Amino acid sequence: MSSRESILPTEADFADFRKQCLSSDNWANKYDKHGRQVWVEVHPGKKKNQVPKVHKIKCKMVIDDVPAATMYDVLHDSIFRKTWDSAMNESFDIAKLSNNADVGYYSWRCPPPIKNRDVVTLRSWQVKDDEYIIINFSVKHPKHPPNKLNVRAISLLTGYYIKPTGANSCVFIYLSQADPMGSLPKWVINKASQVLAPRVMSRVHSAGRSYSEWKQQNNPEYKPWLYPEQSKLPMMNPAELSIQKADELEQVDETFKVDAQECEDSS
Repeated sequence: MSSRESILPTEADFADFRKQCLSSDNWANKYDKHGRQVWVEVHPGKKKNQVPKVHKIKCKMVIDDVPAATMYDVLHDSIFRKTWDSAMNESFDIAKLSNNADVGYYSWRCPPPIKNRDVVTLRSWQVKDDEYIIINFSVKHPKHPPNKLNVRAISLLTGYYIKPTGANSCVFIYLSQADPMGSLPKWVINKASQVLAPRVMSRVHSAGRSYSEWKQQNNPEYKPWLYPEQSKLPMMNPAELSIQKADELEQVDETFKVDAQECEDSS
């Protein structure tokens, strides 16, 4: 991406993300219960040392009681997120990059003695052909460097694909390849992500059920992700941002045993 003129996602990036969400090739199913499925990407033909250490996971949920448009609003509404995301420590939008892109900060709690995590991401979105897509990846922002309170995590690629299946139903897909960094063993990270993903999906679904009623009481007309002219964020030149790479971050030592089901990443 560094050779491109802009750091902002292109039409091809959205098309590739959509393809990954809908493809069944090179994905191994790890969970299939209660209308929720979890897959892990596999790399046939590659040697073990060529396979990425951090899994790319994909979760699919069939929702039969919330419209696609509502689930899309839930993912965007940072004020509403404070009512349902119990793992969140702090979250705020930093700046607007274009009519369909911004940069933001998010930090979340991990159970002691694991240090809390945070991330700065460029988020971009697209509504096209009755499909909703949101993607994000980690960036370096000059005014929001890593701090001593958190371990700076990395989203290599994280996003959502939502498609209506009816007036009040939809398919909801979450895809992510993220590294919480620190010195947690990669097998712990990969195992935890498979266990936690269905829980996070359930939480988002529950939030979707209550969103419409909440929004009626909380600035119901304000949806800058749909109406860019409503945005109150300062504009920022995307050229001021760069991709955040793992080898540029300080290695934080967290040498201890940890339950693979406990470290929660809901970013």
